[in-house]
Amino acid sequence: MITAFFHYLVIALEVLLIFNVIIIVHELGHFLAGRWRGLYIEEFGVWFGKPLWRKKIGGVYYSLGSIPAGGFVKLPQMAPMDSLEGDSEIPREQLKDIQPIDKIIVAFAGPLFSFMLALLLGAVVWQIGKPVADSDETTIIGFVEKDGPADKAGLRPGDEILEIDGNAVKRFGGTSQSVIWSIIRSEGEKISFKIKRDGQVQEIFSGWDREKVDAGWRPALRKVHIGPRMAPWVFLVEPKTVGAAAGFKAGDFVETVNGQPLTNWPDLDPFIRDNRGKSLAFGVDRAGAKVDLTLALPAVDPAKPNAPVNLGIDWGKLSFVHPTPWDQVQESVQTIANMVGALTSRHSDVKAAHFSGPVGIMNLYRRIFEAEEGWRLALAFSVFFNVNLALLNMLPLPVLDGGHITLALIETVRRKPVNARLIEIVNTACALVLIGFMLYVTFFDIGDLPIFQKKKAPKDPPVAAEPAEKK
Repeated sequence: MITAFFHYLVIALEVLLIFNVIIIVHELGHFLAGRWRGLYIEEFGVWFGKPLWRKKIGGVYYSLGSIPAGGFVKLPQMAPMDSLEGDSEIPREQLKDIQPIDKIIVAFAGPLFSFMLALLLGAVVWQIGKPVADSDETTIIGFVEKDGPADKAGLRPGDEILEIDGNAVKRFGGTSQSVIWSIIRSEGEKISFKIKRDGQVQEIFSGWDREKVDAGWRPALRKVHIGPRMAPWVFLVEPKTVGAAAGFKAGDFVETVNGQPLTNWPDLDPFIRDNRGKSLAFGVDRAGAKVDLTLALPAVDPAKPNAPVNLGIDWGKLSFVHPTPWDQVQESVQTIANMVGALTSRHSDVKAAHFSGPVGIMNLYRRIFEAEEGWRLALAFSVFFNVNLALLNMLPLPVLDGGHITLALIETVRRKPVNARLIEIVNTACALVLIGFMLYVTFFDIGDLPIFQKKKAPKDPPVAAEPAEKK
C-alpha cells in the first residue's frame, strides 16, 4: 500500500514538474523580453492562487502561488486587463506608452521560447532515442472484429493497408499518415482501402460506424473495427484491472494461452469470447524466466452481452528511433495542421470536444510516465506540446500573443494606439470565451480520468488529444 502510494506520488511530481517547466519557460520569454525592452513588469509569478511567498526585488514582485499550474507575467503596458487581473500598482495613466515594436517583441518572445525549448528537447530525444511501439511501424491488419464494417467489407487479418481514400499510410496509430487517423478523417459514406493481399494489390470499400465502445464522455469517432498485427508483448498494465490482478507486468512476452501458441495479440480475442466467467492460463516469458499466470475473466453482463472485456493491458513492444529535432518539429506542425483541418471541416467527426486542456494534458502525461520508458516518451511528447503552445499562442486572437502582435501592427498602420477601453472590452470578452472553452474541454478531460474509466473497454489505437490551452 505504501509502495503504491509513493509510486503514484512520484508520477504526480513528474507530471507537475514537466508541465510547469514548459509553461514557465513560455512566460520567462515574455519576462526577459519585457526587461530587455524596458517595460514595467509588475509581477512574475510561478503558479497561481493565493501566494505562498511574494517579495519585491528590483521593482518586480516575484511570487509562488498555491495552485501548481504554470505561471504568469503582469505587463500592464501590453494591454489593459484590469477587469481580469485587477488594478495595476501604478495607475495606467502614469505608465509611459510603449512602441508597437516593443509589444511585438515581448508578445513574440513567449512562443519563441516555447519553440526553442521544443528544439532543445528535440535534440535530447535525437540523442537518447524516441520510443515507438511496433504498431506504429506497421500497416498490416492483425485483427478484424467479427461482423464489424471491415469484416463485412472483406478486410482480413494479414492484409497490408497501402492507402486509405487515396492517401498513403505508414503506421497504424497517430495523426500523421496513419490508418486510424485516416479512418477518423474520412468524409464519405464508404472508405476506400487499397491493400496488398498475397502479393496482389486490390481496393476494398468499407462502411463505418460510430459505435461508442469506451467509457469516456467525448463524442464517438468513425471506426471500422480493425487493429494492427502486434506480437503479444505487454507494454503497459493499468492498475486495478484483471490484467494487474493476474500479475502481468510491462515487458512480459506471452507465449501461450490455454496451452496454445500466441503470435499475434488480436488472436487472443476468441479465447476471451469463449471463456467468459472462466479463467485463462498464460505462459509468459519474463526477462528469460518462464512464468505461469492465471487471468480470471468477468462473466457476460446480460444487460450488455456484446460489451468488450477490458483486460487493462496495452500490447506492444518499444523500439527506438532517432529523428532530428527539425523532423520532430515538422511532424508536430503537421499533426496540429491535421487536427485544425479536421476541426474546421463541416464533414469531419472531429469536434472541439476531442481537444484537451490542462487536465487532459496532465492526465496524458500521467499515462506516459506509467509506461515503459516513460521519461523518453514524455520528452518526445513535450516537443509536440511546446510546438502546439507556440503555434496556438500565435493565433491573431485577442488575449493570445498573436492578438497582441495584431493590435501592435494595427497601431503601426494607424500611427496611434487603439482605444484602450475598446481593447479592454474585447480582451475581457475573448478571455471569458477562452475560459468557457477551457471549461468545456475540461468536462471531457474529467471523463478520461481513471476514476471514471472503471468500465472502459478496449479501443482502437488512440489519437493523441491536442492541447488547447494557453497558460
